[in-house]
Amino acid sequence: MNTTPTDEVILKQDVLGRVKTPQVRREQLLDEFERSGLPGLKFAELAGIKYQTFATWAQKRRRQRGDYAAGKITAAKKSVQWLEAVLAPPPGAVVKTGGLSLVLHLPGGARVEISDAKQVELAAALVRSLQKPC
Repeated sequence: MNTTPTDEVILKQDVLGRVKTPQVRREQLLDEFERSGLPGLKFAELAGIKYQTFATWAQKRRRQRGDYAAGKITAAKKSVQWLEAVLAPPPGAVVKTGGLSLVLHLPGGARVEISDAKQVELAAALVRSLQKPC
């Protein structure tokens, strides 16, 4: 049987059997977490990491950045941020009536596209439910 090299990494264990995650992988996971918008507990669960371990990594990173010193960390959750957008077609463009849509970019990379006025109420309910803690 022939095998080909892959990007797989063999993880080491300490004397107590705990898996040692390489520093590069830790940084990748923390970067993903910051982009995801998920709570730390949920992200750790999805990544297959014990929450306490993940929380320690995140805290060390914040200390290295100096986030605690200047009082940069104010709230654990971000609130919904609204942005006004005005769409104007470029000069000379042909625009079909009823062909416009509204796109909402939500935390974690989710995207909602509203193309009918009947969907507005449903989208508003979605945004309200996302504001509530789990």
